[in-house]
Amino acid sequence: MREVKQASSVWLLQVFGLLVAASAMSLGSGHAATLVRNGVGYPVHAPMPWEWWLQPAGSPIERSIDWLLRYVLWIMAGVVGLVGVLIGIIIHRFRASMNPVPSATTHNTVIEIAWTLVPAILLIVIFVPSLHLIYQQSDYSKPYMTVRVIGHQWYWEYNYIDAKGVDFTSYAVPPDKLKPGQIRQLSVDHPLVLPAGKKIIFQITSADVLHSFFIPSLGVQRYAIPGQYWRQWTKIVSPGVYYGECNQICGMHHDDMPIEIVALPVTQFKAWLAKAEIDAAHGNVPDVHAYEMAAERAVAHQEAPH
Repeated sequence: MREVKQASSVWLLQVFGLLVAASAMSLGSGHAATLVRNGVGYPVHAPMPWEWWLQPAGSPIERSIDWLLRYVLWIMAGVVGLVGVLIGIIIHRFRASMNPVPSATTHNTVIEIAWTLVPAILLIVIFVPSLHLIYQQSDYSKPYMTVRVIGHQWYWEYNYIDAKGVDFTSYAVPPDKLKPGQIRQLSVDHPLVLPAGKKIIFQITSADVLHSFFIPSLGVQRYAIPGQYWRQWTKIVSPGVYYGECNQICGMHHDDMPIEIVALPVTQFKAWLAKAEIDAAHGNVPDVHAYEMAAERAVAHQEAPH
């Protein structure tokens, strides 16, 4: 009897967990429409208070990850529901008061075949889309550009391999120097600027210890390992600001390694990159990028008295 009560308790906990996850899915599905917009009208993909689900997908890879998670979660719900029903039947039909003389049955061919085939089928229906996602993540063909990402203690370095000399560092903005619209522990002095709608390959490495290049809304996560280059690609579906961070503990100031990506329309990106190449030819990167200046002008216009 004790074993039955324990099994019932475990099942109830599983049901509660799945209900919470289902609620998170329903909340997450409508979250994209509520994204905050910055001074130039771009959506800001950043963590939200009481966020229970993944951030809204900003790339094809992240959309596939989100879909696969929901797909597997519903399969789990079906399995837990079936197990719950079976536990209920067992508790009702095989309780001691209804079976004073226990059954001596030890085998049932149909049931034994079913509980072998059904899990095997479930594994197949999970394996096939999982394998498709792995192949999707491994498709590095026809990139628009490559950016080398180098982790340091405790900042990031971005090298635009296809643009001569465009190589700059990105530090977290100190809390006492935050400007209106910037986010504590996420905003940086020089964001990584990329074109929207184009396939970008990241070459990720480290100059010292282990780091991790992680942008949740883009489905990007790769370890930065000294002496090795690891690749990951993304295709940002629309202009916006996308935040991430190093999620591999890398020392005392591990929390000072945020990632800020600004995705611009292709024409604006080309203009920004041309200006960045001119700056690089003079041996510097401007303190404020053209995109940031536009954002500051828009914020100043909104705050100006009318």
